[in-house]
Amino acid sequence: MASFTARFSSTAAAHFALRRRLSFLVQPPARSKSCVCMLRTLTETTPTLSLYGEDGIHRSPRPPISLPQDPNLSMIPFLFRKLSSNVHSPALVDAQTGQTLTFSDLKTQVLNFSKTLLDLNISKDDVVFIICPNSLLFPIAFFAVVAVGAIATTANPLYTAAEIYKQFKDSNPKLIITTPQFHDKIKHLSLPCIMLTTSKIPIYSSSDVALPPVTQTDAAAILYSSGTTGTSKGVVLTHRNFIASALMMTSDQETYGDSRNVFLCFLPMFHIFGLSALLYAQLQRGNTVVVMARHEMKKMLSAIEKHKVTHLFVVPPVVVELAKHQEMVKEYDVSSVKEILSGAAPLGKETMEECARIFPNAVVYQGYGMTETGGPISIGNARTDTPYSGSTGMLAPGVEAQIVNVDTMKSLPPLRRGEIWVRGPLVMKGYFNNQKATMETIDEQGWLHTGDIGYFDNEGRLYIVDRIKELIKCKGFQVAPTELEELLLTHPEIKDAAVIGIPDVDACEVPIAFVVRSSYSSITEAEIKDFIIKQVAPYKRLKKVIFIEEIPKSAAGKILRRELRQRFLSKL
Repeated sequence: MASFTARFSSTAAAHFALRRRLSFLVQPPARSKSCVCMLRTLTETTPTLSLYGEDGIHRSPRPPISLPQDPNLSMIPFLFRKLSSNVHSPALVDAQTGQTLTFSDLKTQVLNFSKTLLDLNISKDDVVFIICPNSLLFPIAFFAVVAVGAIATTANPLYTAAEIYKQFKDSNPKLIITTPQFHDKIKHLSLPCIMLTTSKIPIYSSSDVALPPVTQTDAAAILYSSGTTGTSKGVVLTHRNFIASALMMTSDQETYGDSRNVFLCFLPMFHIFGLSALLYAQLQRGNTVVVMARHEMKKMLSAIEKHKVTHLFVVPPVVVELAKHQEMVKEYDVSSVKEILSGAAPLGKETMEECARIFPNAVVYQGYGMTETGGPISIGNARTDTPYSGSTGMLAPGVEAQIVNVDTMKSLPPLRRGEIWVRGPLVMKGYFNNQKATMETIDEQGWLHTGDIGYFDNEGRLYIVDRIKELIKCKGFQVAPTELEELLLTHPEIKDAAVIGIPDVDACEVPIAFVVRSSYSSITEAEIKDFIIKQVAPYKRLKKVIFIEEIPKSAAGKILRRELRQRFLSKL
């Protein structure tokens, strides 16, 4: 197959010949019979229920979704189930070169790659390690892996060789798919490797490929959580998780009869936001995905103008950047954009409003999800939500939630803050080879304890306050880092900011800020402290300001507070 080059060393080939089967040890917690019945109802045809019940459970007000009844309708047959109606429609477009793959082309390439994998003796439950930047080849490779019943584990291309090795050891893959630029990072792993070396993909007709039977309950991917508050763990997601997430993510498009839309994808495809909520969800809906290798402001704006992009999925730093570069945005025609969805971290109301002003036909809203749920827990709706409320919208269809007091473990009513627990067909199977962590996260009733603090308002909108482990306990009060960060970002001389808590003899913890100055700024620590003093209660005042060149963040845009904390403590 001309598009893909399989490259083996003699050592790797010999190693590959010793077929290593995956010992899949994840065991989800046992559920009561009544809970199983409840989950079955949710996963088959979710009824329309009230927002908040007497049982303390919040339920989605959205119309129900119906998941496929055929247990053998796995991700790839589901993806192409409407091929007859969109056979010649564009599925994937390279933002830079303009190369376009129709849905028919995409299916052909996936089948061709699947045949390559089968020829290399990749079979059901084998783990395949994918480390690639965004490109047209990434989704082809990923879909081919899950098509043959294997399990894809994706890694951040920015990882060091040591970080890659750590994920390699944990996931125990049988094959690596990568590009030549990462050869030095993976050569020491002594595994067979498929190198994706062709930028322009030739289209060949596919021969008949006898794919092995794959069910919805089979594992499709092991995606590693960002590890912002601890050690990164492998999240096992099934074909059913992906299908449920896709239907939930696009349910509003179905409800309002939206025609095909154009989505710009610069979110990393190895991450759940780019892979599930954007790539898989939108392609199964028949939408077009324009692919960018990475986010660059001018290239993003140029792609919007050139390809008439209608939807932007972004992380908060991109929204902040757009809001602070309004003159640059005005140089391009962005009138095609009608919706901008921000996720992965909380976004302030003021920043959302500022971004909306420079996109004349767009509404900016938020969603909330996590790797462990494979997609959206809640999502805004541009047609029905109160504009720029600061919420992450209402629950996705099929999702139940509780707000729980972390001390009493009792459910809380609207407007009361507590830990968010969620349940539904999108909840992961468990953590890979880590039953202890699985049991600590998913209880016997199937509730996933998110570790996030939030609350519902009286209309059923969900608000995220912070992570439990990121809340700063100062003199008996709780300080949310995101609140101070949003205030700091309103200062015209501050480009970026992050807040953490550090130990304090008198107060238990106090907040300190890491600040990136704007290029022209000489703002001082005292000026920043004074700026905050005027806007917050005394216990929220900054103890210290540290100037740095860049705030460390995950690929999804989450602030790596643990890294900042280690950096600070190492200098004491």
